[in-house]
Parts: sequence; C-alpha cells; structure tokens
Amino acid sequence: MKALVAAIFAAAMSAIAPSFAAEVKALVVAQAKTELIDINRATAEELMTLKGIGEARAKAIIKGRPYARKDDLVRKKVVPLSIYDEIKDKIVAKQ
Repeated sequence: MKALVAAIFAAAMSAIAPSFAAEVKALVVAQAKTELIDINRATAEELMTLKGIGEARAKAIIKGRPYARKDDLVRKKVVPLSIYDEIKDKIVAKQ
C-alpha cells in the first residue's frame, strides 16, 4: 500500500518536476526491495521474487504453512539450506 501511494505521488510529481519524480520512483523501488516478505502470508508471485524460488518452491512454501520461524523452511525441508542462505535476510515469518 505504501509503495502504491508513493508511486501515485511520483506520477503526480512527474508533471511538476521530472527529476524529482525520478528520485521518488528510485526510492519506491528501493523500498520494495528492502521490505521483508512474510512467508506465512505472501502470494506465490511474491515468493517467486526471491532468488531460487520458482513456481514449485512457492507452492511448497504455501503448502507448508504456518511457519513459527523463517528457518522452518529448512527444518521442514521445503527449501535447501543453500537457497535459504540466499533469502533469509529478505523473509520473515509473522504470526
């Protein structure tokens, strides 16, 4: 939602100050990249934005819900440790 509001704001500002709009758009993209993905609520499409997570692994993550901790992905053998190491800083398991 925050990203949507920021994107609308950036679009509106592009008519007023194109260089400012470009800076806001870059910030929106950076924020989207830094937001953690909740493995208990994310859609398959959101999960597939993670490195090493394709359609099959996204479906497996969804099927294995709920997760008490993000490392349950490895403990439950949903993803291998090598993939988990790549994504662990980008995910969270909210209760």
